[in-house]
Amino acid sequence: MSLAPPLPDPALPPVRINLFSDTQSRPTAAMRQAMAAAEVGDEQRGEDPTINALCARMAALLGKDAAMFLPSGTMCNEIAILTHCRPGDEILAHESSHIATSEGGAPSALAGARVVGLAGARGQFSPETLRAALTSRDYRYAAPQTLIAVEQTANFGGGSVWPRDALDAIADLARECGISTHMDGARLLNAVVASGVPAAAMARGYTSVWLDFTKGLGAPIGAVLAGSHAFIDAAWRWKQRLGGAFRQGGIAAAACLYALDHHVARLAEDHQNAALLAARLAEIPGLSVTPPETNLVFFEITGDGDAETLARRLRAAGVLISVMGPKRGRAGLYLDISRADVETAAEAFRQAARGL
Repeated sequence: MSLAPPLPDPALPPVRINLFSDTQSRPTAAMRQAMAAAEVGDEQRGEDPTINALCARMAALLGKDAAMFLPSGTMCNEIAILTHCRPGDEILAHESSHIATSEGGAPSALAGARVVGLAGARGQFSPETLRAALTSRDYRYAAPQTLIAVEQTANFGGGSVWPRDALDAIADLARECGISTHMDGARLLNAVVASGVPAAAMARGYTSVWLDFTKGLGAPIGAVLAGSHAFIDAAWRWKQRLGGAFRQGGIAAAACLYALDHHVARLAEDHQNAALLAARLAEIPGLSVTPPETNLVFFEITGDGDAETLARRLRAAGVLISVMGPKRGRAGLYLDISRADVETAAEAFRQAARGL
């Protein structure tokens, strides 16, 4: 299994429909114009007005006191973990969460903290599962449990949306036990658009939360981490240590501001296209499709074939997907993928799935 896009092969036709991930989205012409026109300054000295405007807006959107601009979502996760945890600490998160599966072991490599994976359907764990995993804070033989993390939406759970009641129940239990909470909000606004629940309401009980702009929102770089003033002050030292501070970073922040103004409501189109693609794939013999809640479509090959073979056949037809397991694949929908692209991709799937 490889989650990395294959290197270009001159023997293959160009990729016409890139469903590898919503990370493949590209800035629009209007977004590029906004970047070119951005007012900038030295971010490390607090003098970049565009970054300052973005952070103020994001703090309000997420219901927190303060925010900081970072290059990537993974850096948001790791700076949050470094701020919350100390070497030897334990983090409780879903077993398929990004921090457990997709960040190169960074929690242990950087913070010396281990992630304990919790089971649960659709990339979500229940309060009961969480409670069963908790250890007594007085039990000195166990690692201190200092952080509970959720992922909204849950990527490997099919892009599923945590219900607000479930998020509140997890946060309430953490508060009862004196444990900090962190929300990986890589696709948080997909959850907001799908559910109608405001971002601040979802993140209400969470000590830290972040939003990525490089997926369905279409920006080329940037994520924002938010929390209390004290949390962000402490996180800034890790931002400096890890090289996440900018100079004239307003050029990148302008793309994020443009996305907030123009690309949020249209996430509903990606969800509609995902539903259409899922319906088309469900008609194909040999494929079992998970009904999507947002913009990610997961499917399983039910016959003797495998996902790598399907992906190779699709690539030969100019369609790129992610292989997520021996028989599991994923397609990501985003602003560069039209309804016509979905229909074309579905026909490519139909041809590629023959004999699998």
